This record gives sequence, structure tokens and C-alpha cells, in this order.
Amino acid sequence: MQRLTEQILAHAKGLPEGTPLAAKSLLHLGNRAAVDQALSRLTERGHLIRAGRGVYLRPITSRFGTRAPSVQQAVEALANQRGEVIVPSGAAAANTLGLTTQVPVRSVYLTSGRSRTMNLGKQVVELRHAPRWQLALAYKPAGEAVRALAWLGPEKAEAALKTLKRKLPPSTFSELVAAAPQLPTWLARSVGKAAHG
Repeated sequence: MQRLTEQILAHAKGLPEGTPLAAKSLLHLGNRAAVDQALSRLTERGHLIRAGRGVYLRPITSRFGTRAPSVQQAVEALANQRGEVIVPSGAAAANTLGLTTQVPVRSVYLTSGRSRTMNLGKQVVELRHAPRWQLALAYKPAGEAVRALAWLGPEKAEAALKTLKRKLPPSTFSELVAAAPQLPTWLARSVGKAAHG
């Protein structure tokens, strides 16, 4: 068992910072029960952080001590590992685009996968399943605009679109307009009005 925990730790140290480790990716080292037990032991000793069900992360050690990987790194690595789209929530997007001064207190991300939470040290990251249209232009600025508008809702969308038309580069605004057929009716109508108004 000792050798297995050392092998898992050596494997984890070879991964880029924030890369999640899953029991399934370690089955070449031993059977599932042994791997689960070794991961549990490494977590108890502080060598790994249990970020969620079956997901582990290696803490980052620096001269200032040990900390969890950054939320951004962990989320990106999880998205790559699981083949999911994971993007910042509409509230975060609205803040980034200057459509609200509210700063989200909790880390909330929208995902194409199931809803769940990830624990990164003392920080809890909420992953919420989102409809496909909110993830449409996932990692593009136009996608950020879609999520911000969805979060603002029908009452505030038209005013926000006027602001976005002024602030966003024309190419980004055009991408948003081109995505209108994928959006819910209320949002597609608002985008159409802003494009032709």
C-alpha cells in the first residue's frame, strides 16, 4: 500500500498545477479499492485535497506555505478532464462587462455537466448545470455577453444591450447577433432590436 501512495503522489507531482486527479486515471497502478484507499490516505495526510466526489487536487506549496490551486486553474483542468464546458456565471460575466457593480461573493460556474460543488481548501466552487444556449459561445466575449444578459433578465436586457453595443468591438457584437436563433425568444427579440435600432 505504501508503494501505491508513493506512486500516486509521484504521478500527481508530475501534473501541471491545478490538474485534477481521478481514481479512474490511476487504475494502471492498482485495483480500484486500493487506489481509493491510497487517495483517502493522501488526503488525510494533506498531500491531496478532495475537491469533489472522485476528484482530487495536489495543493500548491510555496515559501508562504500550502494553498489550494487557483479556482480558474482547477475549473479549466476539470473541464478538460471531463470534456465539459465550464464558464463563469452570468453574474460574474455582467460584472466583467461593467453591466453591474455587484461582485459575486461565491464562485459559481455554469457547466454542461451535472450540478455539483468543488472544495478548494476553504473555498467552495459551485458548478451549476446550464441550458445549452447559455454555453453557446462558451469561451468567447460574445458568450460572456449572453450569460450576462441571461442573468440580468428580460427587464434589464435591452438597456444592457445598448451599453454592450457601444462597448463591445463590432465583430463581437456581430457574433452575439448571429447567435440570436439559439437564444430564448425574449433574448433573441432584444438582441434583434439592439442590432437594428
